[in-house]
Amino acid sequence: MIGIPSWHVAGDWFDNCSCAVACPCTFGEPPDNGFCESVLFWHIERGHFGEVRLDDLSFVRVSRWKGNLWAGKANGAAGVLIDEQADEHQAEALALILGGRAGGFPAQLAALFTGGRQMRGVERARISFEIAPDRAHWGVEVAGKVKAWAKALTGPTSLPGKYPQLMNAPGCETGPGPQLVTWGKSTICSVDAFGYKFEWTSNSSKQIPFDWTGP
Repeated sequence: MIGIPSWHVAGDWFDNCSCAVACPCTFGEPPDNGFCESVLFWHIERGHFGEVRLDDLSFVRVSRWKGNLWAGKANGAAGVLIDEQADEHQAEALALILGGRAGGFPAQLAALFTGGRQMRGVERARISFEIAPDRAHWGVEVAGKVKAWAKALTGPTSLPGKYPQLMNAPGCETGPGPQLVTWGKSTICSVDAFGYKFEWTSNSSKQIPFDWTGP
């Protein structure tokens, strides 16, 4: 890609969506009811876009899409909230990466939206989040716009402090690799942003590390 420098970002990702537990998308299947309303969150632990450092920055995507993503038959729209701590160059780099315009796995994912993918807007925001070190819970909030929290799945036969995880997911939302999917259930997924207004409870959530390079 002309004008795109070498880049690398790695950190933690999670989603909170309208699908029932366990989300069929992670198994390479279409979303429940043929559509997905979701909050997706990324926190970059370490990263760069050329000479621009991207360490310790976060961003959130609010979206609704329809169809079978992994079959390349999806269409949808989204809005993006970028960490207010990012300067102009960092914000520009994050928008390029997430939008699939800088190559890497995000570009591969964008290409699956053959029915079109509309961007409703990009805004700066104060993003607060928490991911428990043992993956017992995770969540993100943007005041007045997004509130999405989840707890790792447990049940009557669960071992204390152990949570269900999946290796080699057929439809891993952060791309191929050795990363583990930790399964959870939302406690709240509330959105009022970019023309979307929805609220879900007790639906699917999952946490997955990501490690992307490009172009």
